[in-house]
Amino acid sequence: MNYKNLLISLVIVLGLSCQTSPTGRKQLLLVKDPDMNTMGVQAFEEMKKKTPIETNESINRYVNCIVNAELQVTEDDTGVESWEVVVFRDNTPNAFALPGGKIGVHTGILPVAKTAGQLAAVLGHEIGHVIARHGNERVSQNQIAGGAQGIIKALGKDQAAGVLGAGMQYGVLLPFSRAHESEADIIGLGIMSKAGFDPQESVTLWKNMSALGGSKTNEFLSTHPSDETRMKQLNEKMTESLQTYQIARSSGKQPNCKL
Repeated sequence: MNYKNLLISLVIVLGLSCQTSPTGRKQLLLVKDPDMNTMGVQAFEEMKKKTPIETNESINRYVNCIVNAELQVTEDDTGVESWEVVVFRDNTPNAFALPGGKIGVHTGILPVAKTAGQLAAVLGHEIGHVIARHGNERVSQNQIAGGAQGIIKALGKDQAAGVLGAGMQYGVLLPFSRAHESEADIIGLGIMSKAGFDPQESVTLWKNMSALGGSKTNEFLSTHPSDETRMKQLNEKMTESLQTYQIARSSGKQPNCKL
C-alpha cells in the first residue's frame, strides 16, 4: 500500500469536507445530511420502543409550545422536513437531539428547568446541536481518528499508535465535544431570544443545574464545559441577546407556554 498517497487523499478529503457552522467555526463533515438524518430517525424510533413515553397532555402541550415557538425563528438547512419532540418518562435531568429533527426530553428536566424560559434554553440548545450538524461532525471526527490509527498500526508503529490514541481521546475528541456544547449554548441563546424568551433564564438554568451538586468530572476530561464556564460564556453574549429579545417582544413574539 502507498501510505503517502493515502495520506494525500485524506488531506484532500478533509479540504473538500470543511464547512462553516452557524457561529463561523470550521467543521469537518464527511457524511451527507440525508444519511445522518436517516441514522437519527432510526435511532429515535429504537429509543421510543425501549423508553417509557410520557402521555400527560399538559406536559406534552407545554414542551411542544416552547419548541414550536423556537422553530418559528430557526433557520435549518439540514433537510429536516418536520421536527418531532417526545417526552420520555425518565427522572434524569436531561434532554437530547438527533439528526433528522428528533428531540427527546426527560421528565426529570422539568423540576430543574423551572420556567418556560429555562426550558427554552434547554430546547434551543438541543435544536442548536441539530442545525449545527454536531452529530455529523462527531461521526466524521471518529472516522478520521480510526483511519489515522489504522495507518500507524499498518506501519508497525504500535507505540506511536498508543500515543495517538491517547491524543485522540484527550487532545482532539473530548475538546471538540466541549466546543459543540458551548456552541449549542450560544446558538440556543440566539434562538430563545428571537422567539421571545428572556435570555437571562439560560444563566438561571445553569445555576439550577449547578445546585444539583453530586460528583462532577474535571472539566479538562469532560465532554461538557463546567457550569461556571457555561454561565460565563452565556453572560458574554447577554447584552446582544437582550437586544434581540426586546426586538422580538416588540414585534409580537410573546410565547405563552404554561405547565
